[in-house]
Amino acid sequence: MATKEATVFIIDIGKSMSEHNGGRNESDLQWAMHYIWDRVTSTVATGRKTAQIGVIALRSDETNHDLSGEEGYQHISILQPISQILMTNLRDLRGLIKSSNTENGDALSALVIAIQMIASHCKKLQYVRQIVLVTNGRGAMDTDDLPDIAKKLLEDSIELLVVGVDFDDLSYGYKEEEKTDLKRENEKILKGLTEQAGGIFGTLAQATEELGMPRVKSTRPVPSYKGSLTLGDTGNYDTALSINVERYPRTMVAAPPSASSFAVKSDSAPDETSAQSSATVVNGDTAPSEGSLAAVNMTRVYQIQDESAPGGKRDVDREELAKGYTYGRKAVPISESEENVTKFETSAGFEIIGFVPAESHQRFTDMSRTNVIIAQKTDEKQYLALSSFIHALHETDSFAVARLVAKENRPPLILILAPSIEPDCECLIDVEIPFAEDIRSYRFPPLDRIITVSGKTLTQHRNLPNDALTRAMDGYVDHMDLSLFDRDEEGNPTEYLPMDETYSPVLHRLHQAIRWRAVHPMEAFPPPPAALTRASNPPEELIKAAKPFLDKVQATGDVKKVPPKQLSRKRARDTIKPLSGLDVDALLHQDPSKRRRVISSENAIPDFKQLLASSEDPNAIADAARQMGARVQEWIERSLGDSGYGRAIEGIRVMREELSEFEEPGLYNEVMRGLKERLMKGELGGDRAEMWWLVRVNRLGLIDRTMSARSEVDEEEAKRFLAAK
Repeated sequence: MATKEATVFIIDIGKSMSEHNGGRNESDLQWAMHYIWDRVTSTVATGRKTAQIGVIALRSDETNHDLSGEEGYQHISILQPISQILMTNLRDLRGLIKSSNTENGDALSALVIAIQMIASHCKKLQYVRQIVLVTNGRGAMDTDDLPDIAKKLLEDSIELLVVGVDFDDLSYGYKEEEKTDLKRENEKILKGLTEQAGGIFGTLAQATEELGMPRVKSTRPVPSYKGSLTLGDTGNYDTALSINVERYPRTMVAAPPSASSFAVKSDSAPDETSAQSSATVVNGDTAPSEGSLAAVNMTRVYQIQDESAPGGKRDVDREELAKGYTYGRKAVPISESEENVTKFETSAGFEIIGFVPAESHQRFTDMSRTNVIIAQKTDEKQYLALSSFIHALHETDSFAVARLVAKENRPPLILILAPSIEPDCECLIDVEIPFAEDIRSYRFPPLDRIITVSGKTLTQHRNLPNDALTRAMDGYVDHMDLSLFDRDEEGNPTEYLPMDETYSPVLHRLHQAIRWRAVHPMEAFPPPPAALTRASNPPEELIKAAKPFLDKVQATGDVKKVPPKQLSRKRARDTIKPLSGLDVDALLHQDPSKRRRVISSENAIPDFKQLLASSEDPNAIADAARQMGARVQEWIERSLGDSGYGRAIEGIRVMREELSEFEEPGLYNEVMRGLKERLMKGELGGDRAEMWWLVRVNRLGLIDRTMSARSEVDEEEAKRFLAAK
């Protein structure tokens, strides 16, 4: 069961919080809200109803709480009672948290109100309780009840966290110059309170710096197998070994959150939805509200060819379908009643089938994530038995090979089990290894020698590194070493990228973007934190130190810069001149009958290629493209059924390749737009929807900018053209 949490944030919004201090380009309140929003949105992202938040505004213009009639409790407002916060609440809070026009308001009184909120909400139930006070310490405070506040915090097990704007923190190394006497005294009071209540006192500079450090989510362990690990036939022999174990994941890929499809509700028809997606609207001028979105339901329709049905196709139910397995160029159907033949029947179990020396295990054969195997948690006898087995493997330097069937009729897995002995844990680490069919054996030429056609082995060749190049490369690799490049707090060399501090940039950047957009629907995204980009490039100091060794590698290996690739190999080709020196093209063009070559329908593709190969004039290339497009349309129009579709698809493919190499994507796109228009209107011999389906299957749509820099079609337009029916 998830732990219940109740957190109350006290945010100082006094007039002085609107000032810009410390050389920052934003006010103290804006700076503090980076920390507040990160804490709040991280809680909202969990979606847990048991993680509840309350918000109090300190030094506000209004007074809104149950103790408003008491002296010293003015200018304090409850903006959010303790409850689960949703995205709509986030955006409401964003509009409420603004700098006030007053400096009145007691932070200690706000603490009392927060304690009262937690006490009335949590009562005597089991909660993790916390109060977070963010202030610049420039308001007056009455310390008469300070001991009682500290005592109440301890009695109710409430953790107090004080985060101060420009507060001094010698452990972090921050000290504000020219501090006022009032702020210095308030810092002393709040620090003493946190020490009495067992809380935490810190400066906002450290808190905001730690925002860029990703927080790794703790996951609840879920066993993938609970049962017996056996060695031998336990059913027939008393000497067989059986240990009750549990198997848990040790490593598992952390998947980023997936996006769901939504549509914006139409104003004219509330029950219907428009085709515009929420992502499209966010990129526009206005962002959709949460209530304006409707979930998209996906449906799947199965159809078969039926000439008697309207449109030539008939819908069928999924129950009428049968599975078929490819056999040569045909499909062998197997009915649902016979599917048990295709399944390998197994019984759940975990059996050790042998042992191998540890050095014989080849690490490249590991096929899966790793798992940890421990003894049954409630049985000390099983702990002792598994510990003995683990130590036996360790002392003999051996691994066990086991067969695992996690559940009945699941495919069997072959695992390698390695012992792991740590001061606080003894377990087995398992990883899946391949069957014979899973191994791919390929042969590649060796890197340290060359074998000629005659079978002679060469160890010295221009394509093989010599001793000088090997030494130069060794020096470069040694000076690019990251293992001890970083420094710890005491200045000692340490690893630059330890595994527990190397975070997934895709996962955490997406989480950061989601949290940011939830609070700031129209503002630009902030850049990714340094902790996510640290592994993107080697450190500048390392590159600078290794530069002389890289230069030596380049000089020793005679490395030269490859000239840039020409934009069009066909346009840049050298014209072949005959030995006579005559200009054949000029002579041919003198004959009016030779000025325009026609692409024949019978030999269209070779004619098209020859015409392009002999053409330099852009007008001639455009004419060739239009002629080829006309031949394709002619093949489709004269096709009996789908007999001519294959030839048309091949013609489109050749035209796409040739015009791409000639850097004329516009000509191809023009031909395809005309072809699609005539197909959709039925002008090419009636309903030719299947022909357009073949175009889509073969991905022969428009040429976009990702394929050719000269194209005026973006990727989205190309997708819409190909996807549209």
